[in-house]
Formats: sequence, structure tokens, C-alpha cells
Amino acid sequence: MHKSVWINRCRHRCDLTLFFPDPPKLGIQTKVRRVFRIVRAREHKLTTWKNGLGVTSEIAVHPAGANLDDFDWRVSMAQVGADGPFSIFADVDRHLAVLEGRLRLEIAGRPPLELSPGSPTAEFPGDVPVTASVVDGPVTDLNVMTRRGRATARLQRLHIDTPLERAVAATTLLLSRAGGLRLVCADRTDVLDVNDAVISRGKTDRHMRLEPQGPSVAFLIELT
Repeated sequence: MHKSVWINRCRHRCDLTLFFPDPPKLGIQTKVRRVFRIVRAREHKLTTWKNGLGVTSEIAVHPAGANLDDFDWRVSMAQVGADGPFSIFADVDRHLAVLEGRLRLEIAGRPPLELSPGSPTAEFPGDVPVTASVVDGPVTDLNVMTRRGRATARLQRLHIDTPLERAVAATTLLLSRAGGLRLVCADRTDVLDVNDAVISRGKTDRHMRLEPQGPSVAFLIELT
């Protein structure tokens, strides 16, 4: 079977598009596309918390342009400077990691939980009462929300001391917490600074290679 490959380069995205013509008797083509898009920290969208008590930096949301009531998934960062309740999100699950500071969570029906940059990430329903207390602030956190029945997420903290190659899921988001983290995508290279992100969507048989300039931390989010 004949296969043609087109590679489109631009500043913020790397598109690898494959066309696989079907046998002539079918008379159609199947198009398979993987898109890598860089989202710089300066491009994050500032929005008010649902409860109005703070501001969050939205990194990505699906579908594009969705609001807080109709997203399938949403990835954002927030700075927590004072104690207070979390916003309630019906039929939503949360994954939370602390990037800076220390935060104590009181989740209804669970023992209190303290999070720091070195602790495991937390998972909890978005529709139960949660109160946050700042132990050592200000606190910056990473928040991944998925709507039940539409999406699920896996959040991992990566400690990168040497070059690392990872397979990417159908939808993958990587958030860099270090400057100078080199990302190799197809035949191009980008450099990620602190809080820059890359979003990869499409076929699952692709890889990304991360080359740190020194000990680095990044967060890998796999969405299905």
C-alpha cells in the first residue's frame, strides 16, 4: 500500500499527518493525524474560580472554549493564598498536585491530607465538600478535572535527570516545571520553560523525548 507523509512546521505546533489510501475499489482515504501543540506560560487563560474566591490559570480545556459547566476535561493551575473551600463541581473528578508550598485538604468522609511538591498527587470527587488550609504559602497547585462518563485522567510527576522517552496516549499533556527542558517531537525540537506545556493528540504509536539541562520536574497527564 502506498503511504505519503506530510509534516507541517510552525512556531507552536508540530503536525504529523499520515494518509493511507484504501484499495481503489473503496474509493476513499483514511486520514490519521497527531498534533503536538506548545502552550507557553504567557498564553494561559486567567479565569475566576467557580466560587469566586480566587483566580486560576487555564492551560487547556476540552472541548475548546468550554466553560466551567460543560467541559469534558480541564487542566489548570491556581495560587492559594488563604484558607477556604474548594468549588463544587457536580459529576466531576479531580486530580491535584502541589507545585509550591504546602496545603492541607479536608475532604468529606476522609482523613485530612497534606500535600507538598514531594508528596503523591491526590484524587477526589469534585462534588463533595473540600476545605483547603495553607500550611506554608503561598501555594501553587495543578488541577486536572474530568467529567464522569466523558473522560478520565492519570496524573504523574516525572523527575527527569537524564534524557527520557515516553509513549504518548491518545491525548497527553506535559507541563514543565523547569527551564530549558528540550522536547523532541518528530523531526523538530522545542525548549520548554517553567509552566510551558505541550499537548499531544491523535494516534497512540508516537513518542516524545525529554532532554533536561539539569535535574528537572514535569507533570504528565494522560486523558482518555
